[in-house]
Amino acid sequence: MSFMDSIRGMSFFDMHVHMTSRTTDDYQAMADAGVVAMIEPAFWLGQPRTGVDSFRDYFASLVGWERFRASQFGIRHYCTIGLNSKEANQEELAEQVMEILPLFIYKEGVVGVGEIGFDDQTAAEDKYYRAQLDLAKEAGLPVQIHTPHRDKKQGTSRSMDIAIEHGLEPGMVIVDHNNEETVREVLDRGFWAGFTIYPFTKMGNERMVEIVKQYGPERIMINSAADWGISDPLAVPKTAALMKQSGISDEAIKLVTFTNAVTAFAQSGQLSLDELMQPKGIDQSQRYNGSSVLRGGQAPRVDKESTIIK
Repeated sequence: MSFMDSIRGMSFFDMHVHMTSRTTDDYQAMADAGVVAMIEPAFWLGQPRTGVDSFRDYFASLVGWERFRASQFGIRHYCTIGLNSKEANQEELAEQVMEILPLFIYKEGVVGVGEIGFDDQTAAEDKYYRAQLDLAKEAGLPVQIHTPHRDKKQGTSRSMDIAIEHGLEPGMVIVDHNNEETVREVLDRGFWAGFTIYPFTKMGNERMVEIVKQYGPERIMINSAADWGISDPLAVPKTAALMKQSGISDEAIKLVTFTNAVTAFAQSGQLSLDELMQPKGIDQSQRYNGSSVLRGGQAPRVDKESTIIK
């Protein structure tokens, strides 16, 4: 039996996936596997941006073209907007980005400020993390925190300390990229704990199953963080299948792969459970600013199993 057979009929919410870096085939595969909604956090594109207009265009694509592209496969697309920690170190440019953030965080479909936090835990990263926490608090938006790959335990604790210092309620903060070393403190302090199922790094899904068995499903959510690197946009449904195979209840699986993310980000006022439960119609003849996911004369590919591409 394939993993698809074991999860058929289930719905998933991937609360951290960088679809700007993915193809329409990925959207189709995710839809086929039961992903009905996703959040795309603003992040680093792989090389440094050299001007504020490149940030402006990128943010505009997250609330515009990418939201449209997802809709063409029946998936609801939300995003979080922020200055990522790595590029916070370009201070002159970071100052300009901070000036345009208020133009985007109040737009339709923006469910939080993120992903923000620490990379190398520099003074500049600290400065702009704090500034964006204040922005999120003023806007009444949840915060999506990127915890560092290096010195993760220290960086995670520091991220939470600063969020509390700036007056944010732990329930408004999603601490992402957790592992076995950080999860207990995050949960004990009342924050949401996100886990990224990313091949060979971050967190494998066998380890994730053990974490859910040990800590239960409350305030835990998983994501793929699929991006331009080697990553799997089906990480959430695949992990659901593995949890089911491992004897974890359907109720617990739903919390970890769907409901908890909805509850956390619904605090933005930009999404609701009722909305997500309504089937989203697909009309691939639609256009966004004149652009379509189809090319001239192209019809939607129906038989995905066929080896013939017409």
